Amino acid sequence: MQQEVVEAEGHLIDSHLMERIFDTVVEYNGRFEVEQFEIGRTNADNSRLRLKIEAGNAADMEQILGQLLDLGCTPTDSGQAELATVDKDCCAPEDFYSTTNHKTLVRRNGEWLEVESQRMDAMIVVRGKRAACRRLRDLKTGDQVVVGMRGIRVVPESKERDRTAFAFMSNGISSERQVETAIRQTAVLMRQCREHSQKIVVVGGPVIVHTGGAQGLSKLIQRGWVQALLAGNALGVHDIEASLLGTSLGVRQSDGRLEEHGHRNHMRAINAIYHAGGIAKAVEAGRLKSGVMYECVKAGVPFVLAGSLRDDGPLPDTITDMNQAQDAYAEQLKGAGLVLCLGSMLHSIATGNMLPSWVKIVCVDINPAVATKVSDRGTGQAVGVVTDVGLFLDLLARNLETSA
Repeated sequence: MQQEVVEAEGHLIDSHLMERIFDTVVEYNGRFEVEQFEIGRTNADNSRLRLKIEAGNAADMEQILGQLLDLGCTPTDSGQAELATVDKDCCAPEDFYSTTNHKTLVRRNGEWLEVESQRMDAMIVVRGKRAACRRLRDLKTGDQVVVGMRGIRVVPESKERDRTAFAFMSNGISSERQVETAIRQTAVLMRQCREHSQKIVVVGGPVIVHTGGAQGLSKLIQRGWVQALLAGNALGVHDIEASLLGTSLGVRQSDGRLEEHGHRNHMRAINAIYHAGGIAKAVEAGRLKSGVMYECVKAGVPFVLAGSLRDDGPLPDTITDMNQAQDAYAEQLKGAGLVLCLGSMLHSIATGNMLPSWVKIVCVDINPAVATKVSDRGTGQAVGVVTDVGLFLDLLARNLETSA
């Protein structure tokens, strides 16, 4: 029999970590014995667990330890993290450790080094007394990469102890959540970000324009509630189409009727921006006078438009190289405390994959499957609000109107 002793510390009970630890050991053909458990006596205190694990063979034990590592369990004799040298650009050693989005530390020379730039599906590169997440495509020959499972500590996020945020962030995804309640609690999170000088980042799809949410988002940008906008080509195109021509996808925003020859309006909008030399120059020249993109330029809020295979045009500001677009997204997400994902499944999932688990995500969509997919793909901190995006933005802007 293989034996290991692991320890975990945190809000193990109310975050349901302890039951998941027990279930994981049994699921992977192991047995456990609780050697010690100390429950936190107050809402601020951590609980501590010491667990002896037995498995029938080394392979089962390795699998159990790998699963428990992501739940915050560290072997008591974990030793130090093992490193292997990258011998070719973009090629990791076979036994590389693949990161989660939770806070991670690696042990080297008797010290626990906190891993920087935490994100999921990355490698950990160690240089001296610093460790950082590195994407596969960014590995360089000679990098020292963490391999195996030893000398690694993962600290999963606990449930919020702030009761207002706690109720909101623990309810998951529901079409029965009252929209006004979700608005109030989202506003609380936004005010907390402002108090702590954290960025609020909006990830948006063209549905913002189609549902009439551009006005609400514009007000949030004007009042300093948005520090970055991440989107695709479509949001920029239809926002500019609405500003220049009063239509969105050829449909008049004034009465919802199809404009004659309106199908070409989005191309006319793109053409106008090319003539101006870009979105910012269109604003400077007075050609573009309203809308989300206009407000971003006027307020100095950075925006990133990531291209895709289906794009028309695209706009001259759209980044068509996917690696460059990912890098631009990641740069704007630095320092974020809250991300609002509004009606864009693919961009929401992509953004979630770049974020550490302590950055909160509010995912708003009329389709509950969108928020579910964001959460299922590893972004467990996402909370879903199932409602019309335009309505959500309008009510949110009104709620925050007195807090500008």
